[in-house]
Amino acid sequence: MSEDWLAKRFEANLPHMRRVAFRMLGSQAEADDAVQEAWLKLGRADASGIENINGWLTTVVARVSLDMLRKRRSRREEPSLKLLPLLADADPEGETLLADSVGEALLLLLDTLTPQERLAFVLHDMFDMPFAEIAPIVDRTPAAARQLASRARRRVRGPAPPDADIKRRRQVVDAFLAASRAGDFQALLALLDPEVSMRADAAAVHMGAAVQLSGPAAVAGTFSGRALTAEATTVDGVPGLVWSPGGRVRVVWRMAFAGHRITAIEMLADPDTIAGLELVTG
Repeated sequence: MSEDWLAKRFEANLPHMRRVAFRMLGSQAEADDAVQEAWLKLGRADASGIENINGWLTTVVARVSLDMLRKRRSRREEPSLKLLPLLADADPEGETLLADSVGEALLLLLDTLTPQERLAFVLHDMFDMPFAEIAPIVDRTPAAARQLASRARRRVRGPAPPDADIKRRRQVVDAFLAASRAGDFQALLALLDPEVSMRADAAAVHMGAAVQLSGPAAVAGTFSGRALTAEATTVDGVPGLVWSPGGRVRVVWRMAFAGHRITAIEMLADPDTIAGLELVTG
């Protein structure tokens, strides 16, 4: 592989690597340092032995970010401001969009996680990396990596809501399920927040779901007349829906609420993600 080819592949992966590093580190300067280190490691590696350079670069920048997080916890270090030539022309608007795509509140919550929990959560929940690929980075088994992400997920989402809220949300989910089965479009609309959105993970998209839907009409249209075999459940202590043909959980709908309305729905079909959820049906 020529140096020019490697540089082009690196540049093509640059936005993705920067997103991974920024979510891991919460600092653009440190994220740029991590990406620069990945560039240096690529230059020292035997590129002819790299079968999937995209995955290799993601793994390397994740390992570098993990090491930086560990050092940060042991002693506070000022981030280096040295940048790659490829990063030197980054525009301020792009930096702002990168930060806004995560959100300050989430970054503060991510800072409460251990480095291993943060890596497992970021790579799996934000970038859909399988636990089998995450496990070697944190030197754990895939099952242990799944548990790291599960613990991180519970800490990021905070404590379970009070029993009164759980009861009210369960009533909303039961009404939503009944309206879906009956094909009652207007009843579904009444249960959805005006700003509701629905997101599907990669496995659900593979099954035919849309990656993202916004607005009550779009979300209600997805459920109207469907969910005939879905059941109400609790997902990590919060009411939601599950589809379990033959007794095997295939799809989970995780929901967020405001009052008596649903504000967001996540359609989850990735087996690793589902295995890390606490589901209580009935």
